[in-house]
Amino acid sequence: MTRRARILVINPNSNEAVTEGLRQAVAPLAFAEGPEIICETLRDGPFGIETQEHADSVTIPLRRRVEAADDVDAFIIACYSDPGLHVAREGTASPVFGIAECGVLTALTRADRFGVIAIKSRSIPRHIRYLRQMGLMDRLAGERPLEMSVAESASGEGTLDRMIAVGTELKERDGAGAIVMGCAGMARHRRPLEQALGIPVIDPTQAAVAMAIGTLVVR
Repeated sequence: MTRRARILVINPNSNEAVTEGLRQAVAPLAFAEGPEIICETLRDGPFGIETQEHADSVTIPLRRRVEAADDVDAFIIACYSDPGLHVAREGTASPVFGIAECGVLTALTRADRFGVIAIKSRSIPRHIRYLRQMGLMDRLAGERPLEMSVAESASGEGTLDRMIAVGTELKERDGAGAIVMGCAGMARHRRPLEQALGIPVIDPTQAAVAMAIGTLVVR
């Protein structure tokens, strides 16, 4: 009997509420004969990845988790900083997808210029460095922060209202034709945010899982 393919979505922070939001976000992508999608919390991670120090601290734990998983066919690193992406890729023959990379590439298929909603101002320089490395600065309309923690963005009061306000600024002031949600903790707000803004809103974890499914199904 052929083993069903497995996709492991790793939340690099230790906040289980974020992981549960990821489960809800990717559930619509599952289908009877498709890959099994498993969402897992990295227990060794900080409660939220909000600084470069936080991002760097999970690099080796992610590598070890990937190396230990001999029954996984594709991995998703579900943090918008894509921490440990390249070192994780060195540790496995299976494909490893970073949600920032996948989210931005998906946004480029939906609009000429995209905007990003960040959790905090201090996250933006880290994101900008990544976009510069990808050679995509000319497609970035702007990035604006919620000024909330990862935990607050996942379950805090007023999160959606704040996201709508920031998304409206990205659309009307910066000229963004699509919005990328710059934190895995925002996953549960994608649909109502898109309805409020009237432009495509990309949940990067959904984008990464969709790419993984495409990779596994066509093998």
